[in-house]
Amino acid sequence: QVGLVESGGGLVQAGGSLRLSCAASRRTGSSYTMGWFRQAPGKEREFVAAIWWTAGSTSYADSAKGRFTISRYNAKNTVYLQMNSLEPEDTAVYYCAAGPGVLMRMQYQYAYWGQGTQVTVSS
Repeated sequence: QVGLVESGGGLVQAGGSLRLSCAASRRTGSSYTMGWFRQAPGKEREFVAAIWWTAGSTSYADSAKGRFTISRYNAKNTVYLQMNSLEPEDTAVYYCAAGPGVLMRMQYQYAYWGQGTQVTVSS
């Protein structure tokens, strides 16, 4: 089992920035991918970004490219999502996930999930 705890959400004005953190309770396997998903009110959960722990390779949804950056800090078993140029459309609960595999984009491919952190972007 891997416990995941997200933090860093909050209220920010459009154009602002936030950095989300996801701390894993233990070191995941080297073949694991850590991902970020989000779910806005009335919408399905969607993929945002992923990082492959082994090589640090990354993948982004089109909506995140150029604005969001996913990174990892091995010593702390922590993954970050730096979000810049935030828009009201980015308002959602952001979830961290972990699973075996390489840069997965589908929810079912992830075995472990955090409880989520709320991000609200005001216009």
